[in-house]
Formats: sequence, structure tokens, C-alpha cells
Amino acid sequence: MPSVVLDKYDQHILQYLQQDGRISNQDLAEKIGLSPAACWRRVKALEESGVIRGFVALVNPAQVGQSLNVLVMVTLLRHSIDNTTEFEAQIRGYPEVLQCYATTGQADFILRVVIPDMPAYDRFLNEKIFTLKGIAQVNSNFALREIKNETAIPFVN
Repeated sequence: MPSVVLDKYDQHILQYLQQDGRISNQDLAEKIGLSPAACWRRVKALEESGVIRGFVALVNPAQVGQSLNVLVMVTLLRHSIDNTTEFEAQIRGYPEVLQCYATTGQADFILRVVIPDMPAYDRFLNEKIFTLKGIAQVNSNFALREIKNETAIPFVN
């Protein structure tokens, strides 16, 4: 996917929207020095081009009973397109998996799993991960505390 060329106005729009996705178009336009109509057109163009994927509320997992954060390294038995395609399709259907990356190195995939507690994680492994075909190895790393968790993409001016 080719990257989109962003000028200084687009970058400023993205910086402000990443800080506050609920900012009004009027306030956003004032902050970046554009008319509200021009600002609105730029935001719409950023959405249509796929630069802006959507707007969400960021939820504190611990406040809603999802306090266990696990990084799971999964290695497959064989590296065939069928194995990886099936694995990826299954993982997409698991709501506990917030991120999944195909990686280089010792693991083929790294998952970020957010779940209530250790018994729930044990069930997740036994009922979902270990039932997948082609799994060779699973290693779990449990987060002790969160040091940094950002969602904003940085822009260098």
C-alpha cells in the first residue's frame, strides 16, 4: 500500500485528532489555521484515503476487569501459505487478541492478549490456541506493569 503524502496541515490535523478524536471541526480548524470548510474537506480526504481508519474510545482494561496483559509468541510447525492463512483467520476471530503480528525471529507470530485473569488465560490457551492446527510452540510473557502505551503516530516536522 503506497503511503500518502501529508502536508503540514494534514499532519497537524492528525496530531490534534490523535489527542482528541472528539474535537469539533470548528476548534480543529482554528487550531491549525484553516477555514472550517477546508478543514472538514481535509479530514474527509484523510478518512477516504485510509490514513484515518476510524475513531474510537480508549478503554482502560483494568477498569473493566481485563487486567491480564499477555504477549504470546507462537511458532508454527510448517511455514506454508495454508497454515499461516488458517492461523491468521482464526486469530482474527478471537476478541481477546488485540494485536497480532507476523514476525521474524524465533516466533512466527506475536499476539497481544488482554483477558481477565490466569484461569481465563488458561481456558483461552486450551480452548482456542492449542486447538489450532500446525502449532509447534507457544510462549507466554505476562506484563507486570505498563510503562508506555501510546496510540498516536508521531510526525516529525
